[in-house]
Amino acid sequence: MNLKYVFTAACTLAVYLSNAQNFKGKVLEQEVNTPIQEAHIIVNGKAFTFTDSNGDFELTLPEDGATITITYLGFKTINKHVEPNETRVSFILEEAPITISGVMVTGNSKTDPVFSVETNDYVKKIVQPRNVADLFNDVNGFSLIKRGNYAIDPSFRASQYEQLNVQFDGGTKAMHACPNRMDPVTTHVIPEEIEKIEIIKGPYTVRYGATFGGIVNMVTQEPDASNYGLHGSVHAGYESNGGSLVSMARLQQATEKYDITGNVGFRDFGNYKDGDGTEIPSSFRSLDYGVKAGLNFTPSQRLQAHWRQSFGRDVLHAGLPMDTELDDSSILSLDYRLTGLSGTLKNVDAKLYYSYVDHIMSNTNRPSFMMTEAVSEINATTSGGKLEFKLKPSENLTLFTGIDAMYIARDGERKRLVKRNMMGPLPTPLEFIDKVWQDSYINDIGLFVESKYSLTGSTVLTTGLRYDLVSSEIKDPEADFAALYPDLDKRTEHNISGTASIKYAPSNEFIMELAYGRGVRSANMIERVINHFNVGQDPYEYIGNPNLDAEVNNQFEIGFKGKLPLTDTSTDQFIYSSSFYYSFYENYIVAVIDETKTRKFMPTREPVNPKVFRNLDKAYKTGFEIAAGADFLNNFNFTTELAYVYAKNKDLNESLPLVPPLTTRFKLGFEKEKFWANVIYTLTSKQDNVSASFGETSTPGYEVMDIRLGVVPIKNLTLGVAALNVFDKTYYNHLNFSFNNQADFGRIPINDPGRNLSA
Repeated sequence: MNLKYVFTAACTLAVYLSNAQNFKGKVLEQEVNTPIQEAHIIVNGKAFTFTDSNGDFELTLPEDGATITITYLGFKTINKHVEPNETRVSFILEEAPITISGVMVTGNSKTDPVFSVETNDYVKKIVQPRNVADLFNDVNGFSLIKRGNYAIDPSFRASQYEQLNVQFDGGTKAMHACPNRMDPVTTHVIPEEIEKIEIIKGPYTVRYGATFGGIVNMVTQEPDASNYGLHGSVHAGYESNGGSLVSMARLQQATEKYDITGNVGFRDFGNYKDGDGTEIPSSFRSLDYGVKAGLNFTPSQRLQAHWRQSFGRDVLHAGLPMDTELDDSSILSLDYRLTGLSGTLKNVDAKLYYSYVDHIMSNTNRPSFMMTEAVSEINATTSGGKLEFKLKPSENLTLFTGIDAMYIARDGERKRLVKRNMMGPLPTPLEFIDKVWQDSYINDIGLFVESKYSLTGSTVLTTGLRYDLVSSEIKDPEADFAALYPDLDKRTEHNISGTASIKYAPSNEFIMELAYGRGVRSANMIERVINHFNVGQDPYEYIGNPNLDAEVNNQFEIGFKGKLPLTDTSTDQFIYSSSFYYSFYENYIVAVIDETKTRKFMPTREPVNPKVFRNLDKAYKTGFEIAAGADFLNNFNFTTELAYVYAKNKDLNESLPLVPPLTTRFKLGFEKEKFWANVIYTLTSKQDNVSASFGETSTPGYEVMDIRLGVVPIKNLTLGVAALNVFDKTYYNHLNFSFNNQADFGRIPINDPGRNLSA
């Protein structure tokens, strides 16, 4: 881009703004009456601007005024109705006791990670999402990998599973126990508990664990400094397609010294129908509860504990060979934070967490039950922690350094009772026991340092370096697996990752970002140890490879975002954002057919040859996300979003698997304090760039419209209705699994729900 034109446009915008804005404000800290820089200014519920280094900000308000909200981390929020004023109005922020929210994106455009976004309008989405993954459905660049209505994984830019660093509250993790991913981390958190989701679009920070394709941080609700005392809320909802019920209750007691929050939720979903009226096996029930307690030793020192449990029952998985009978998880996390220190050391943050998942699945309701009864009882333990120090060696330099660790262990077995063979019923059924995880573990200990250096008042340089020591072991291998890999000793890997980026923000109206990240991911446990199990979207048996090299993502990205005022008498504005990226991969991990091996179970059944995980030499990915829209007539907004990914496996001369098609969304909304409405029209293109070796086939395009309405008729009561897939279209996404071991379905992709009304 020619910088001359950028400079000219910026100057023109500055002149325009100086003539257009009719309200001036100043934000000060109460104790010392000093200006607060980068305070977040929200007008009529929409993010608008930030304060400058003098604490000043300017707005364009309608003649009848507007409600502004001023927020800044560590201070109590201000809400006030203001009108156009010739004199500068001062706003005094009162310090709030410290919180531990696990937030990565604070709203400070200069210090937040590059290419980071947050979404936090879930209260107004109205529909009852099946699990947390559904909250990503309308986020530009995200897709969903569906095996049914419960086991749903987010995919971002064709990165999924462990390629995405999915966590909640800044680092807590709960890894799945099931090799078919019936129980991803998104099933262990109550969707209504999520306050916002933060996304870092690539390996552009080293502070939150080893990261390959990006970070997803789900932030749960925290007590607000303005909500001291005893408070509670109740949520209830119904969906017509499946006769699904959702309910949750929350109770909170908070003071300046302590706070305690408890919640409990119940979900009962039935089988949904697609647009043709075909019933899809997808029902499930789940009960969740959680307790979070915090103690403020001082306004700058806090200890917090969070305990949650989730109980899933009778979960039907249309795209998997078995169903879940029981899926129980327990998660405990402890967080400590100390801020406001004098000298070079400014903050200390510490976290410990532990999770345990107990999973039982069977084929009792499947056609294969007539031949063989199969029950798997498996478990997963995840534990870890983090210790981080924030240092301020100079006015322009901030350092974050520390250590983190994650331990994953899985074990369990599948019991098979063979009742028939090709000749007919057996006089005495034969019992077999298969080792699912072979009593394996993976440890990852990481050391990191990340710096933020202000080159100028508008330019920040971020650099980071990370070292991961990864150790793994298969402690109880099957005999055939040990024969295939005779050297199964404990293995140690040394991974180096890093990042460098520049953020240029000359004003609150324009930001340019440029970044490079090297993300490194060691093979996950499925890729290492699975032994002749069907864990893919195809009918192949899969064999792990404990000798896989860590895969590397070298990602480059450039992006622009900003806003332009449309009039000089209102908050109307044009908003735009764009990101363009390119990644070349080293040692990319895929499963490839091995014609030298044969199936272990039912060896005459097609396909005879299994797949074995291996590293690719040459693969790459490129794509973009673009969004543009306008806030107009004070309360209306319109946005257009596009997301596209192209990925290539050069070794096999085909696409990489699980690449979503071009997706376009048109969003029209109306929003006032007590009423809101939005319409989303999604166009998903045909996907014919497929991975034949992965069993993919071309997928047709489709169009879907969703409508949502919400109203606050009286104080503290919110009502909402929604119509999803308004025109009752029959469709399926390219990432949907196919029916597997189902009596009334062949191996064809699972259709998504037809028309669905909710309240």
